[in-house]
Amino acid sequence: MELEIYQEIKRNVRRLLELDLDHYKDEQMRRRLDSWLARSGAPDWKTYFDRVRIDERERNRFRDYLTINVSAFFRDPERWKSLAELVLPRLIKEAMGRDPLENGLRIWSAGCSIGAEPYTLAILLDELAPHRRHSILATDYDLGALSKARQGGPYTAEEIQNLSAAQRSAYLQPAGPPFYVTPNLIKKINFQEHNLFADPFPRGMDLIVCRNVVIYFTTAAKDRLYQAFHDALRPGGVLFVGATEIIPHPQTYGLRNVGISFYERI
Repeated sequence: MELEIYQEIKRNVRRLLELDLDHYKDEQMRRRLDSWLARSGAPDWKTYFDRVRIDERERNRFRDYLTINVSAFFRDPERWKSLAELVLPRLIKEAMGRDPLENGLRIWSAGCSIGAEPYTLAILLDELAPHRRHSILATDYDLGALSKARQGGPYTAEEIQNLSAAQRSAYLQPAGPPFYVTPNLIKKINFQEHNLFADPFPRGMDLIVCRNVVIYFTTAAKDRLYQAFHDALRPGGVLFVGATEIIPHPQTYGLRNVGISFYERI
């Protein structure tokens, strides 16, 4: 793809989808765009954007494709085990010292995709501190993924494979595949549309979970997000990132490493 064509695509995407592709790594995004145009059946990008301008459904399909979504319950089980055994107990204990009516955790799942991640958080909290009023905010910019998340599915056998037999019995509806989480679990999550680069961040979070999202972004975009995550955490709050993600020089953002995939606000 020629640079001039890519620049024109970025201008159209920014104008029509309110999505800034400058935050994404060029080479990877160009490959995705080439693949999408071939699948669309349009002979060129001008023809395709003419379609996008008048077809809201096609606009949403294109935006959902560009915001990459790969997720599963308890993805990278060892990291979730560390969260359950090392991180959450400390955060729960600290929350108990706050207002008795607000003694639950304040958690944000940023880039929550199809909902597997926030539902995993809800399951863990139900197992560790079931009688506290936790607040779980789950956000994404992909409307298709959010719709699936709000409905509690459907999820494939592969997406729920890391759930134990007891967890499947307690948190999934009986029928399946495909699988749906229980209405009671859905009620524990507040799903909202959110653009990480345009919308304001919440404040005073005990835990922010943003896993396998920033790996698609440029270094400058990562710098901006890590600083914003710091500002969204309370002192002592924790940022939980993907298994392959490492924040170089975390002190630059006011964070310190407290284990593989975990960074605490200093």
